[in-house]
Amino acid sequence: MEDYNKIIESLNVHFKKANNIRIIQPITIENYYDVENTVIRLNNGEISFGKEKETVKKGDVLFIPGGKNISVTFGSGNAISLSNDDFISRKENYFKSIALADLETENVESFTYVNFDAKVFDSVNFFASLDIPPFVIRNNPKINPAVATIIEENSSSLAGHERIIKLITDHMVVEIIRYVIKNQLFVEQLATNSTYFKDPRLIDIFAYIKENLDGDLSNKNLASVANVSEDYVGQYFKMLTGINPQDYIEYQRMERAVSLLRTSKKSIREIGSDVGYKDTAYFCRRFKMMFGIPAGKMRRRESLMNV
Repeated sequence: MEDYNKIIESLNVHFKKANNIRIIQPITIENYYDVENTVIRLNNGEISFGKEKETVKKGDVLFIPGGKNISVTFGSGNAISLSNDDFISRKENYFKSIALADLETENVESFTYVNFDAKVFDSVNFFASLDIPPFVIRNNPKINPAVATIIEENSSSLAGHERIIKLITDHMVVEIIRYVIKNQLFVEQLATNSTYFKDPRLIDIFAYIKENLDGDLSNKNLASVANVSEDYVGQYFKMLTGINPQDYIEYQRMERAVSLLRTSKKSIREIGSDVGYKDTAYFCRRFKMMFGIPAGKMRRRESLMNV
């Protein structure tokens, strides 16, 4: 249990977005993807996901870890099947924002979502690092009220609403981790992840990568940070994290690129350079390969379900 407490204490949680969405037309997004973690509470109607089309029931919460690429069907009836790219181009045909008051009175298919980051030492995407699949949280007396409070405060202009959102999002993340522990889900992944907190050299590498995404992050430089040999640093990093350092670096660079696309007016060329890609064409190819859409469309959408 002490390892779990260390995990929770090390997490930096950042609320990103929340909204109520009315499902206008049933749709299957074949390669649903978002950088942030997503909590989806089904208010009314149907949602299913994955190859087995697991069903989410009314009042259930679907948790999708950031970075996971899955198939999700929203709505009942005959669903139109689209790629993530096609959906983003025409999402207003399928989803519509709905006010909290209307959500409670209208009998329509709808869901509520919350997007958030949860990073170990503000460096490692915690849920993505576990490599766990999306899963359903059923009959939870803590998470559902947390989602409701976040969405209520997000539509409020009262003093302190941002502080309350931060506190409740923190609480929600802790409850998700508690749910995983209580139900003994992904036990092996959690045990492996605890190695992040036992080796300060690994934490130094994470911090160095975060601070130097636009620079030289060769194994030679990483080795000097961890005070190990250049030949060993790749093996060392993969042994503790399950991935090789260059794959981790590319994910961090792309994650930063998404943030810049959503929050800045920099050109794609500038953003590519800011995250370590001097060749803009190569950056664009890698971006589309990772996210399934061009960088320009990521900028226009801002968030997958922001409508």
